[in-house]
Amino acid sequence: MQQRTSKLLVLAAAAIVCAIGVTLVAPGAVPDRSLDLLRAGPGVAGFTLAREPREFEFPRDHGPHPAFRHEWWYLTGNLRSPGGERFGFELTIFRFALAPPPGIRQAGASPPGGPQAGASPWRTRQIYLAHFAVTDVARGTFRFATRLERDALGLAGAQAEPFRVWLDDWQIGGGSTWTVRARQKGYALNLEVERLAAPVLNGDQGLSVKSGDPGSASYYYSIPRVSVRGELVRGHTSVPVSGEAWLDREWGSGSLGAREEGWDWFAVQLDDGTALMFYSLRNVDGRRDAHSAGTWVDSKGIGHSLSSADVSIDVGGHWTNPRGDPYPSRWRLRIPSLALDLDVKPVLANQELATNPRYWEGAVDVSGSRSGKPLAGRGYVELVGYSPAPR
Repeated sequence: MQQRTSKLLVLAAAAIVCAIGVTLVAPGAVPDRSLDLLRAGPGVAGFTLAREPREFEFPRDHGPHPAFRHEWWYLTGNLRSPGGERFGFELTIFRFALAPPPGIRQAGASPPGGPQAGASPWRTRQIYLAHFAVTDVARGTFRFATRLERDALGLAGAQAEPFRVWLDDWQIGGGSTWTVRARQKGYALNLEVERLAAPVLNGDQGLSVKSGDPGSASYYYSIPRVSVRGELVRGHTSVPVSGEAWLDREWGSGSLGAREEGWDWFAVQLDDGTALMFYSLRNVDGRRDAHSAGTWVDSKGIGHSLSSADVSIDVGGHWTNPRGDPYPSRWRLRIPSLALDLDVKPVLANQELATNPRYWEGAVDVSGSRSGKPLAGRGYVELVGYSPAPR
């Protein structure tokens, strides 16, 4: 797959193709677009495109945006037990619309994506896909699971007030106090969110432009510090844990540019109270695209936009997956304008999700300096486009 689409499209398209055999929409409601999904261009007729900055409103914008074709809730975090054991986790829930909901007139409207009155309760115009992964550092293991459900019969869905997004019994949100729940073979996560930092808008007041192609943009905000506490169940043993997570929220209807085939995404929380997000978009020739961008969050929680030219990245090592595909596996990030120099290192080399397509998403440790003073931190890195599907 030469052209890489938005994060959701890349990770969801193959799953959607597999699901076409199950009637997700009413017969005749939408043509079979499986190949179109894999080649997704700048949006589909009937969906709203992210074209210009908008006003964000919370908690409304934590919830779904059905006027847009796709969106995701991306939660990654680092946890520690009282005994010092270290864990990383990823819980990601994607919404993907197969057809626009009827009656949408403007962005922000919130009609249900499920069946209309009188229709089969199984019918829907959108599906939800989720990934759950755990990095068990002490045991040197990485485990992941995926789920796919239609937005019907309460199997999956999202709502704004009180905020909740779920797929079966996997959940983020759920009331005045958010909870995080997910389970897979061998591991389960049950966390309570103790504190949410203020949302930080990325890009131009929340408009994140990914290329010069029409419609290649999304609305994007982050909550760089999500304090959590609860338990991680390993086998039959409950391990108390606490730590910090990072929530990324993005929605739109377009894709990346035609020449872009992947990205490296960094989200790190530093011990001086600052945080950094940066995504490096890669073109088919391997060079960084000029639309790569990020946000530095100061200790007061205020975001400052970063352009591609502001950030230099040097790869210090590689890890090769069982198929022979090399991933970068250590990085030096430098931002001269902030006098920031960081060394980013995976806590485990193999944190690849063998989904279709494959991607690497893993916990990292961070060390370095700012203005000559030592810094440390933790975070997550995502690498997409390094292990293409076999032809």
